[in-house]
Amino acid sequence: MVSLVPMGTRHRVPFLRKEEQMRVFNRIEDLLAIYRAELDDRVVPFWMEHAIDWQYGGINTCISDEGHVLSYDKYMWSQLRAIWTFSALYNKIAPRQEWLDVARHIYRFVRAHGRDDQGRWVFSVDREGNILQGATSIYADGFAIYGLTELARATGDSEVLNLALETYRNVQQRLARPGSYATDPYPLPTGVKAHGISMIFASVFGELGHLTGDPNIIAASLYHARDVMDVYLQPQDRMLLEFMTLDNHRLDSPQGRSIVPGHAIESMWFMIHIYQRQGDQTRIQQAVDAIRWHMELGWDPEHGGILLARDAAGDSKPWWAFADAKLWWPHTEALYALLLAYEITGAEWCLQWYERVHDYAFSHYPVPGYGEWTQRLDRRGRKFSQTVALPVKDPFHLPRALIYCRLALERLVQAERKRITGQA
Repeated sequence: MVSLVPMGTRHRVPFLRKEEQMRVFNRIEDLLAIYRAELDDRVVPFWMEHAIDWQYGGINTCISDEGHVLSYDKYMWSQLRAIWTFSALYNKIAPRQEWLDVARHIYRFVRAHGRDDQGRWVFSVDREGNILQGATSIYADGFAIYGLTELARATGDSEVLNLALETYRNVQQRLARPGSYATDPYPLPTGVKAHGISMIFASVFGELGHLTGDPNIIAASLYHARDVMDVYLQPQDRMLLEFMTLDNHRLDSPQGRSIVPGHAIESMWFMIHIYQRQGDQTRIQQAVDAIRWHMELGWDPEHGGILLARDAAGDSKPWWAFADAKLWWPHTEALYALLLAYEITGAEWCLQWYERVHDYAFSHYPVPGYGEWTQRLDRRGRKFSQTVALPVKDPFHLPRALIYCRLALERLVQAERKRITGQA
């Protein structure tokens, strides 16, 4: 087991003896080396070697763990999320031209083929860009804003930024009419709204508002963030519900009792990023607390790992499909969320949970010899092949988590070095 601090230690490193500080420092450096190697030597090369469609444009994301293309259909939100990833690698890790070239390459494809005649981002196209399924998911618009904002940050290209702003204006008109937009692959019944909408648009509006400095976009981000924190998050029950009525009441149904711990944890680090920009320590602490609640709720005490879904009333058969599955993405989101929570609070529980998630993830998901992670395990940790949500493997949850974990670990290394040398 990886350990950052001696078990039982309740405080940050300044309260440790010098030799214990050095042990902590060395452990953090070891972890940083692990995450650098996982990102630089395995995950990114997998996508660069196997997935970029230099002939027709975009990126192939219906792809096996071994890098075999299973279908040339291109799901638009995977294309748009890949723009974010390669732009973020350029912005946050190193300004390598090959990464920016990939982001621009995918951008040219989605700019040409990604929207319908009403400016809405479509769901899927074929290899050449012909529409297979139209604008049936507003989530695609959210990922468009996310990817385009990061690419605009990398390039300063006004065309890219204008497309992000155009998408923002288009989607705001639809968000103002809840129930008027489609949400594939998770369609909503009449009168129901989803946490996923609020968390995505809180985050992507926050990124766009931060880049542009536009107070109206920032206000739109905070509007959705308040929905996450004051409607879907239920502090009295220590849980976040995935669905509510349009007038903010609980649904008396199995769907209304759905909890997706990994989704809640992902949402909470989104909220931390948003409220750090606002300097709102109360909201940040609420989000940190909620990360802990959902680690406790989602962890499988028998087999380890984070269960995909739980029922708020404790029903053994949650409404959510594949509820007992151990998917890769909740673990990647938890890795970063827990490091971020530790960086903020210095609390021992963050590290204890981080150690469990790290050990489970790195012992179950990496695919030897190929570089990416397998995506779907059953409760006992056995790989299965059924499609969950979309039939894709895309460069998003894993590389994003590795990017942010790496940055967090670099900050922790710097902080511990200062403490050890007496500069703090």
